[in-house]
Amino acid sequence: MDLDKLRETAAEVAARDDVKYLIGWEKGSYGYRVAPAFAEDADGTADMIFSPLCTANLATYLTLVEKLPLPRGQEPDNRKVALMVKGCDSRAVAQLLVEKGIHRDEVVVIGCPCPGMVDPALLSEKYPETEEIAELKWSDDGFIIVRNGEETAVPREELLAEKCRLCRYPNPVVSDIMLDEPVESWEPAEDEEVTEIEGKEVEGRWDYWQQEFSNCIRCYSCRNVCPLCYCQDCILDRINPSWVFRSVNFSENTAFNIARAFHLAGRCIECGECERVCPANIPLGKINRKLAREVRDKYGFEPGLDPESEPFQASYKPDDPEDFIL
Repeated sequence: MDLDKLRETAAEVAARDDVKYLIGWEKGSYGYRVAPAFAEDADGTADMIFSPLCTANLATYLTLVEKLPLPRGQEPDNRKVALMVKGCDSRAVAQLLVEKGIHRDEVVVIGCPCPGMVDPALLSEKYPETEEIAELKWSDDGFIIVRNGEETAVPREELLAEKCRLCRYPNPVVSDIMLDEPVESWEPAEDEEVTEIEGKEVEGRWDYWQQEFSNCIRCYSCRNVCPLCYCQDCILDRINPSWVFRSVNFSENTAFNIARAFHLAGRCIECGECERVCPANIPLGKINRKLAREVRDKYGFEPGLDPESEPFQASYKPDDPEDFIL
């Protein structure tokens, strides 16, 4: 990715009269950290980047930021929000358009073809962070880590994020501007983690998730980071009636996590953000990818590919299979 072209394009978009601000990525304060960047004018785009560290899905901000109440007397700013997206991020934008969570004339989508992101946990484990800001670049067959002025070449498979190993759409599916030529898609790996759990007996699956869900601290990070969890009135927050109590125990934790997973059935675009931010390291991606596999295999449906399509729950066809329904 040519950073000069990225910043030049970002500056042009941020300077437009019809754009409120542009959301992209910039280097964090230390080590491998990368932070979301909000630019209200061309000057604010000078430090924007796109690198193997830009794993965060910025589509979350399209609903979290724009739904806040306005101060008394302030008029709404109805200009567009510009957003940089990878392939999986663009699927979130497309799904939000399908669900009318946002409208097409409210956003400017800047596409970033994605050769694959690193797994931050794997990266920090194998190459411990330093106080000095580090960089990562793509190479022909992997990544290049730049730390303390030294470059280290790393094979792609050593640090590739799980979501990228399984990725079927590395290029943005919806965009107004593309920052580079499309990358060559790769054959997605078999999802061995989901297959392994499917191979367990029912008791084995229950034991596995009992152990994982018992670690949940109900911090709601998974829900808050998810670009498709944007209901203003979340049923998991209701007190009267209480569908899920706020107690932190296995029973309530299980109800919370399973309710969220089924809420995302036919909607999850497999960006892996829920698992990335979980402080208890619960493999939430396995649940969502399992349901995504069921929807894909049984109905031939994948969310977030066509902004003009119908939502999964509204896409009934007379020939839909039903022999597996109890």
